[in-house]
Amino acid sequence: MLFRVFRYPPETGVVEVVRYTTVDDCGRAVNPMILHGQTHGGIAQGVGQALWESCAYDPVTGQLLAATLMDYALPHAANFPMFELHRTTTPTHLNPMGVKGIGEAGTIGAAPAVINAVVDALSGLGVRDVPMPASPHHVWEAIRSASPS
Repeated sequence: MLFRVFRYPPETGVVEVVRYTTVDDCGRAVNPMILHGQTHGGIAQGVGQALWESCAYDPVTGQLLAATLMDYALPHAANFPMFELHRTTTPTHLNPMGVKGIGEAGTIGAAPAVINAVVDALSGLGVRDVPMPASPHHVWEAIRSASPS
């Protein structure tokens, strides 16, 4: 993955994904179009969790503060570059078709990969950790409180 951490001045803390490459082993690919669609959706879900999604609750009532999806930050296509998807094909012996599950493959690695990339990009500023979601505010706070190496 390649990230440009600041789309705007660094003081904003805005993270932009400029490249995302993945390699998955799906076994025998029965329908490559569906396979790619599942991978795209999984990546979007994992990146969304890493950068935007957060459940906030009222501290007194415990009521979820995002009452609808209008109040909850979800990723959309404009947040992503074209994904570079590659696959290896190692059929499994555990079923007659040689297929493996792929539905969550994009999701599992995306969040830690994104957070690691953000921390790596900010390491020159002394940042060693950014909490999820790596919202502009969290990134800005990490920069502000970091001590350069």
